[in-house]
Amino acid sequence: MKTLKDKVIVITGASSGIGEAMARVYAAQGAKVVLGARSGDKLEAIVGEIRAAGGDAVWCAMDVVSEEDCKRLIDTAVEAYGGIDVMICNAGLSMRALFDDVDLKVLHRLMDVNFWGTVNCAKYALPYLQASKGSLVGISSVAGLHGLPGRTGYSASKFAMTGFLETVRIENLKKGLHVMVACPGFTASNVRFSALVADGSQQGATPREEAKMMTPEEVARIVAKGILKRKRLCLMEIEGRATHFVKKFAPAFLDKMFYLVMSKEPDSPFK
Repeated sequence: MKTLKDKVIVITGASSGIGEAMARVYAAQGAKVVLGARSGDKLEAIVGEIRAAGGDAVWCAMDVVSEEDCKRLIDTAVEAYGGIDVMICNAGLSMRALFDDVDLKVLHRLMDVNFWGTVNCAKYALPYLQASKGSLVGISSVAGLHGLPGRTGYSASKFAMTGFLETVRIENLKKGLHVMVACPGFTASNVRFSALVADGSQQGATPREEAKMMTPEEVARIVAKGILKRKRLCLMEIEGRATHFVKKFAPAFLDKMFYLVMSKEPDSPFK
């Protein structure tokens, strides 16, 4: 795959943030994009704008927690375009609370969306990806490389996603399937506002400065390059690369650095 032109790309969590940016950027590059998310109204509007700009897109209102919905998303792609070249499991949910305080339903919810959402979509997309020798992509996080304090459920779900995707890669070594784990750093996207706090309610505001974060469009372009180069692991900025490197040689030091950084957030859950 040397270009995304005419490739069929399915994207979950496509109604906002990184997912929306990927849909718009890839459609502008000539891909045929299939958008999935819970908000049908938002998806319809985004697809309308993509088509008005000369792009090719369809949408499906769905929830990645539902296995039936994930199958319907894949069916939508196949009915519209005849197959799938890239499946991007992007739908995600974050959290911000100490494990001491958090209601366990929060962790269950994050596993349902971040881990099982990836599993559900991968299951039904896999035969088509094997046929096209395409790419299965999971949008993970630096929190999926090393435990992130105050984000137990988020880190756990992203680690689980990584383990699942790596195993799928190994099982498909002789089938030409490309599997990539992409790890953005802190990104200016809606996932921060919908992050769950200890009681399961939404955070509603971010403690971090958006101006210092990656933009969704930057993430989309880096992911595209990773797909074209068929990378295994896509690290996007200094935080991710440093985490990956330092963890190999000084994991205890990395623990202390993560604690220090996260404890300095405004309204940090650390006492």
